[in-house]
Amino acid sequence: MSLVSRQMVEKAGVNVDELVELLVRNAAAELTTFYYYTILRVNLIGMEGEGLKLITEDARIEDRNHFEALVPRIYELGGKLPDDMKKFHDCSACPPANLPKDPTDVKAILKILLKAEQCAVRGYTHICNITFGKDHRTYDLALAILHEEIEHEAWFAEFLAQGPSGHFARNTVGESPFVSKFLHP
Repeated sequence: MSLVSRQMVEKAGVNVDELVELLVRNAAAELTTFYYYTILRVNLIGMEGEGLKLITEDARIEDRNHFEALVPRIYELGGKLPDDMKKFHDCSACPPANLPKDPTDVKAILKILLKAEQCAVRGYTHICNITFGKDHRTYDLALAILHEEIEHEAWFAEFLAQGPSGHFARNTVGESPFVSKFLHP
């Protein structure tokens, strides 16, 4: 299928095959992060961990939303998701957010969450940089996801006492205030 949207992006000077690969790798990161955050959240127990559960859940659901928002754009540009879930996992743009050796170490879990968000911020910044002024739809989507990933990073950094973030929790868990316009009910 030859879509005008892909042709226009190519004509604007974007290597669409490279862009699709980046989108697939970031979609893999979002879906695997959703999975790993589920495990991390379950292990956030005790007085220290309970305070982190809500924002971890928020980031977890919003990462799933990011995956859902990325998939249509991948296919619009002529790409597709891998047929094999193991290959999809392994092509992730970010390393797995595995549970630490000591699953009761809330600070270690928090550092894993922060590292995952920082990887996402770098990935979406890169996509924004290569699509700015050339692929308006992908840029808008990547920028919306970037906004949410920066907020996630700020939440976790704040818990590590790296300074106040200025961000507040969502009104509804998994709200995705920036990405929701890309999701279809």
